[in-house]
Amino acid sequence: MAIAHEFDYVKPGTLREAVKTLARYGTRARILAGGTDLITLIAENMVAPDAVVDIKGVSGLDKIEFKNGVLTIGALVTFSDLRDSTVVAKKFPVIREMTGWVASVGIRNRATMVGNICSAVPCCDSGPILLVYDAAVLVAGPSGRRKVALGDWFLGPRKTVLKRGEIATGVAVPLPKKKHAACFVKLRRYEGEDLAQASVTVLAFADNQYRISFGSVAPRPIRGEKIEALLAGRELSDDLIGAAVRLVPEEIAPITDIRSTKEYRMYMVGVMLERGLRAAVARLTDSGPAYGTSVI
Repeated sequence: MAIAHEFDYVKPGTLREAVKTLARYGTRARILAGGTDLITLIAENMVAPDAVVDIKGVSGLDKIEFKNGVLTIGALVTFSDLRDSTVVAKKFPVIREMTGWVASVGIRNRATMVGNICSAVPCCDSGPILLVYDAAVLVAGPSGRRKVALGDWFLGPRKTVLKRGEIATGVAVPLPKKKHAACFVKLRRYEGEDLAQASVTVLAFADNQYRISFGSVAPRPIRGEKIEALLAGRELSDDLIGAAVRLVPEEIAPITDIRSTKEYRMYMVGVMLERGLRAAVARLTDSGPAYGTSVI
């Protein structure tokens, strides 16, 4: 994969230095963490940055920490790191489930969760998962640090709320205090390395509350708020699931592209929602499919 475009390569040793470098170059700079997305974009002449700022030398961004009920995932944490994490497997098994459907082992060894949401493509696997956990992006910039709720993070395809000089340093994922279980359902064209045609994430609570999210069926990952309201406080039944599926067209706006038609996406999201709901609720009582088992 040849890269003909010339750019400055900068590898800061501290977060402060990285912020200053980004502020100096402004919108003409791109951050390099895993690089699985950026290198392809540069090679295909889709972006032409004046500078690539490699943050792999910034200490502390490669950590996974669980403290006071919050999981913090640093910007350099790869999908393989998440998959190998004991605390993720125990406290957030659906995150581990999601990592198993991300591309290939080679990509997972390089690609990062934070980079995935910074790419802000509608089909990113991390966005829907983080949405149901009400996660927040940790941001550092010239004006200091701030947190951005995942619901406010995505502005559209490949667009986020990051400002000039800012870096997403990690994500904070609060563990729900109530008993819960979840299911991540990803539709692909074939086994192996493929982007999502559609994805559905279900987070089910023992008191019959639900959080639902969708990927690859709107300009950005979204929550299914109408479906959540319909399900709230009601025990799952065939009739209730049917009513939830009928609401799908009011929640999503799929398109036709190289991977799928909009009609196929619309139909399959209904199937995925039903199976995801049943699997998540069954997992509440340890009677559902094991995490990592495809339900579609």
